[in-house]
Amino acid sequence: MTISGVRPIDTPARTDGVRAATPREDAVMVLLAACLVGGALSDGWAHANVIETLEGFFTPWHGLLYAGFAGSAAWTFWLAYQRRDQAPRWWRDGWPAGYRLGAFGVLLFLTGGLADMVWHETIGIEVGLEATFSPSHMLLDVGGVLIVTSPLRSWWATGRGAIAGIVSVTLGAMAATILLTHSSAFMTMAPTQPYDGVDGDASGLEGMTRLVALTGVSSYVITTLLLTVPLLLVLRRRPAPGAATAVTAGVALFIMVMFEFPAAQAAGAIAAVCGAAVADALLIRFDRVRGIGAPLRLMIAGALFPALVWSGQLLGLHLAEGVRWPAEMWTGVIVFTAILGALLGTLAGGYAGQPAGNRQS
Repeated sequence: MTISGVRPIDTPARTDGVRAATPREDAVMVLLAACLVGGALSDGWAHANVIETLEGFFTPWHGLLYAGFAGSAAWTFWLAYQRRDQAPRWWRDGWPAGYRLGAFGVLLFLTGGLADMVWHETIGIEVGLEATFSPSHMLLDVGGVLIVTSPLRSWWATGRGAIAGIVSVTLGAMAATILLTHSSAFMTMAPTQPYDGVDGDASGLEGMTRLVALTGVSSYVITTLLLTVPLLLVLRRRPAPGAATAVTAGVALFIMVMFEFPAAQAAGAIAAVCGAAVADALLIRFDRVRGIGAPLRLMIAGALFPALVWSGQLLGLHLAEGVRWPAEMWTGVIVFTAILGALLGTLAGGYAGQPAGNRQS
């Protein structure tokens, strides 16, 4: 997918004499990856809503999760096996561009799954933050992200399959979300809570409204990283119309489904997606007018994206529930996340000029 008048940063390439994945092969991987992420979402929903009925490792939600994993893993290894004519040692050398890391993710996920089974059967079901910080869950999540982003890396290497690449990076952000639900700005109601400015009492304990506010601000910082890093990884390779909207909508949908669409947060999420769509439109326009080699391109994208997303989300919260933070705080969140995004964009921009299409991962 290209924009009229804009030349991609890198050109399609092949590596190691092994043919790249075709658009059809990437599309199949995206569908199977969506099943994997859907299974993770169902398991996250179960942990959040029906934890009292969970007993041990063998649950329907784990069944969905591991079915999605089995399909994704089988397809990843099948792609390498199909190339055994070019790489007789296909298990080592037959991976299409972008799928080698996915194969490592399969092994990591399998290790995490076995550890999770032992954990559940010996220690029990994790609740709340325990589930988030469970080492076996961390292995599962990292492995899952590597698996579902294989089509993204394939697109980077070949220049083909932009839609699959954008969906893939969205699935990767959604998969990462499951370990960050406790710090998601899409679930916070902190801006709707009064802030009295009291830092603490004589004992040194923090005031409750201050703690709520600090937790809320932290959630915006963490979610900005979760959304902006994948977007910049895409934009530094080539233009990607719709990527900002897709990543924001995917992460927001994951959170909303997991917690059964709480009304005020859903209003904020919808408005955040609208803000992302505006960011997409502006970024497309900037690329057409200035070109993708323009100075400060990624810095501008990194600043614009979170500023519009969180402006929209705060507006949605205000319409649904009323924002009660003082103006310095809610405007400060927007400005701070924009500065953070600009810094991330500056870092990405410093590397963007190096050809990336000829590397295989």
